[in-house]
Formats: sequence, structure tokens, C-alpha cells
Amino acid sequence: ETKDTDILAAFRVSPQPGVPPEEAGAAVAAESSTGTWTTVWTDGLTSLDRYKGRCYHIEPVAGENSQWICYVAYPLDLFEEGSVTNMFTSIVSNIIGYYTLPALRLWDLQIFPTYWKTFLLEPQ
Repeated sequence: ETKDTDILAAFRVSPQPGVPPEEAGAAVAAESSTGTWTTVWTDGLTSLDRYKGRCYHIEPVAGENSQWICYVAYPLDLFEEGSVTNMFTSIVSNIIGYYTLPALRLWDLQIFPTYWKTFLLEPQ
């Protein structure tokens, strides 16, 4: 289930032989959100459940063996307001060369008004 405040991404994925697409989708969601976080002991620990990406749908790529489109929803709070760099660093650069997947590509990205309204730009 997605929320109207989520940022939605679709990834084209080729899992390792024997790895189910659900596991590959979960790995992409984790690695591109909170999966690379290090535990830092402070007065209040951050809730990873609040910030983690969620793979909410998987479908096979028509005419391709062992290729899937994995749909991932990211909570808005994961990203810095008004920062495309922060958003793309989280979603894209954390998974570039992700060694457990032979092929991985960002296929589509949906950014809803809730996020783009955080950009402090003058109307043109």
C-alpha cells in the first residue's frame, strides 16, 4: 500500500539465479533507503521502520526471462526538503553496482506535489 506522500520508483531487476523476485525487490528497497545506515547510539534512536523503502508490487517483464519490475515506495520523511541531490543520492547512487543483482536499472520515478512543493522557487 502506498501513501499520497510517498515517492514511487520502479526498478527493472535481474536477480541472481535462484533468488526470488520478492527477495530482490526487498533488497532494492532496503539498499536504496535505510539498508546502508549504521547504528549510532544517541539519546534517541531513529526508527528505521519510519524511513525504510517498501517494495509494494512486482511484475515480470513481458518477453524476458528472469527480469522483473519492482515498485518501491519511499516515505517523504526519508528525504531532505527541496533537495533533488539528496533524493537521487538515496534512490539511485546507493544501488549503483549493487553486487547481489546482475542487472538493475531505475525504470520510472513519480514525485508528487507533497515533495516538489518543498522547493522554495519563485513561479516562472
